Amino acid sequence: MRAYSMDLRVRVLKDCDGGMATAAVAAKYSVSPAWVRRLKQRRKSTGEVAPRVAQPRPRASVGWADRLRTAVATTPDATLAELKARLALTVSLATLWRAVRDLGLTVKKKSSGRPSKTGRTWPRSGRRSATVKRGLTPGG
Repeated sequence: MRAYSMDLRVRVLKDCDGGMATAAVAAKYSVSPAWVRRLKQRRKSTGEVAPRVAQPRPRASVGWADRLRTAVATTPDATLAELKARLALTVSLATLWRAVRDLGLTVKKKSSGRPSKTGRTWPRSGRRSATVKRGLTPGG
């Protein structure tokens, strides 16, 4: 999503300074009233109205990536909560998962194996018979 232009920002603030209500200005320029309020608050607190430049978010795993690699290598079936406790990390599980994904690691609980020989592992495909639909047994 792109930031609103400087021209629009100046026009919005000019109308607000002219006495128009926030909701009326928002409707006139097809922007949200919350955006108009935030723009006015930002001008009042910092004096700037230009769009901010997006800053890239620093990686959380910079300091503990090697420890995470080692922990996953020693116990690849550990849950994220177990890894967090083992490494004494203070990050959320979502942050830990992003770090695992970004490092190209997997924390899989069960290896891919052969299908079960004792029973179906997925529903039967195709149409069901009338007896099964009604809940009747084939014999009676």
